[in-house]
Amino acid sequence: MASASDWLAGARPRTLPAAVAPVLVGTGAAAQAGVALPGRALLAAGVALALQVGVNYANDYSDGVRGTDVDRVGPMRLTASGAAPATHVRTAAFAAFGVAALLGLLLVALSGAWWLLGVGALAVVAAWTYTGGRRPYGYRGLGEVGVFVFFGLVAVLGTTFTQVGHVTWPAVVGAVAVGLLACALLMANNLRDVPTDAVVGKRTLAVRLGEHRARRVFAVMVVLPVLLGAVCAVVAPWSLLVLLLLGPAVVLAVVVLLGARGIALVPVLAGTGALELAFGVALGLGLAL
Repeated sequence: MASASDWLAGARPRTLPAAVAPVLVGTGAAAQAGVALPGRALLAAGVALALQVGVNYANDYSDGVRGTDVDRVGPMRLTASGAAPATHVRTAAFAAFGVAALLGLLLVALSGAWWLLGVGALAVVAAWTYTGGRRPYGYRGLGEVGVFVFFGLVAVLGTTFTQVGHVTWPAVVGAVAVGLLACALLMANNLRDVPTDAVVGKRTLAVRLGEHRARRVFAVMVVLPVLLGAVCAVVAPWSLLVLLLLGPAVVLAVVVLLGARGIALVPVLAGTGALELAFGVALGLGLAL
C-alpha cells in the first residue's frame, strides 16, 4: 500500500514550478496593463497546479501499464513499482483534472470569457493523451509542443486575459519565455531517461534528436528565456531583474553540455524547476513594479 509520501512523490513536486511560474508572469503582465486581480490569479494557479498534478499521475499510470517505467532513474513510480494499483493512480489523475475543471469553471464565470472552457477542455485532453490513449503524442517527440502551448502560451495568456480582458505584448513575450523553460524541464527529464526510453520505443524529442543535439537544445531553452524577459524592460524597466538569473541558467546549460547523465541529471531537473519559478517571480514582479 502506497504511503502518503509515496503519493506525494508520485505528484512530482519538482515539476510544480511549471504550473506556478506562468501565473506569476501573467499576473505581472496584467498589473503592467493596469489591472491585477489576486483572487483570479489564485484561481488560475489552482487550475494550473491541479492540471500539473493530474498530468503527473496520468503519466505514472499510462507509462506504468505500458511497461515503459520499469527501469527508470528518479522518483518512484506508483504504478510501475506496484506500490499502488493502476486504477487508483488513474483515479487520482481524474480527480486532479476534476479539481482543475471546477476551479476553471469558477474563473471563467468570474471573467465572463466562456470560450476559455473549450481551451480548458483541450488542456485536459492534452494532459491525458501525452502518454495515454492509443497514440500518445509524448511517445512521438511532441511532448515539448504540448508543454510549450499549455504550460506556456495558454497558462500565461489565459491568466492575463481573465484579469484584463485582453493580452499585451509583454504577456506574449513572457508566455514564450515561460514555455521554453517548461520545455527545458521536460527535456532534462527526458535526457535522463534516453537510454531506457529508446529501448522501450518511447521516442521523446530527446531520443529523436540524439543526446548531443538534445543537450544543445536544452541550453538554448534555459538561457534564451532570460534574454526574452529582459526585452520587457522596454515598458517595465524592473523586468531587468531577470538578468540576475543568467548566471544560474548558464550553469545549468554548462552542466548538461558537459555530459551529465543518469542520476547526475536529477539535480539539473530540480535546478531547472527552481529557475522557472525564480523567473516567474522576477519577471512577474518586474512587470508589476
